[in-house]
Amino acid sequence: MGHSDISVTMNVYTHVNFDDAEEELQKMEKLRKAQEEIEKGKEKPVSQKMFKII
Repeated sequence: MGHSDISVTMNVYTHVNFDDAEEELQKMEKLRKAQEEIEKGKEKPVSQKMFKII
């Protein structure tokens, strides 16, 4: 990461354990689902003019 000493890098980036990582992944999944819901709301409704009346 560009630190002057490997111990600095190890102290900064290795404190994350499995539970922390799992929690962050769950947060990311919630964010992804929220983004999908927002995108769904941006869809234009189908216009009735598109259908031919018989």
